[in-house]
Amino acid sequence: PQESIMSHSLEELLSQRILILDGAMGTMLQRHKLQEADFRGERFQAHPSDLKGNSDLLVLTRPEVVSGIHEEYLAAGADIIETNTFTATTIAQADYGLEHLVHELNVQASKLAKDAAAKFTAKDPKRPRFVAGSIGPLNKTLSISPSVNDPSFRAVSFPEVEKAYAEQVHGLLEGGCDLLLVETIFDTLNAKAALVAIDKVFAEHGRRIPVVISVTITDKSGRTLSGQTIDAFWVSVAHSNPLSVGLNCALGANE
Repeated sequence: PQESIMSHSLEELLSQRILILDGAMGTMLQRHKLQEADFRGERFQAHPSDLKGNSDLLVLTRPEVVSGIHEEYLAAGADIIETNTFTATTIAQADYGLEHLVHELNVQASKLAKDAAAKFTAKDPKRPRFVAGSIGPLNKTLSISPSVNDPSFRAVSFPEVEKAYAEQVHGLLEGGCDLLLVETIFDTLNAKAALVAIDKVFAEHGRRIPVVISVTITDKSGRTLSGQTIDAFWVSVAHSNPLSVGLNCALGANE
């Protein structure tokens, strides 16, 4: 399949120097002290459930806030910024009754980030900026039962998780992301569903972009929530040939 020009320059740059990824979106949004009306905007004024806290929805209702945060990170020196799509899947958006928005959320979030990146690349063409499509861990897990009384129960199935991730990836690619970030993984089986979905969507689009994976360690034993060591996690995801694999900040800098 045809590789994007950006992926070649991204990998070329990584062979020359360290590239800086942006930081958290959620805490930056919290600084704006947004209220229910901000999340609803004009379009969702009559929506039956509360929307405050649905940060991904802000790409539609307060896009200037999201763009402003992207630009702050770029101005601070980020080479790669993440789309505001951490919960932009049907499974996560079901909490707000907004499953039907998933494609639009991912496309719009990608475009906001791409516009910000292009603006900074134009200022200094020798230092191109990139956009990573943020693919979050979901609020349902394939490896662990949510019911104490029924260890075999699962709130969701592998095909359902794969389908939800595929819908998200279609939107991120359509919006023009340069790489994908399967991030904050606490359940390796969820991650594998995401990686299967990504592979299938790449095949459908006829092109591939780099994939980065970040896993969450939940305590000092150095294991994921579902009990895997770092080595076991790597063995589980290496087949996807990721650009990089790392750990996110679950335990804080000292640990």
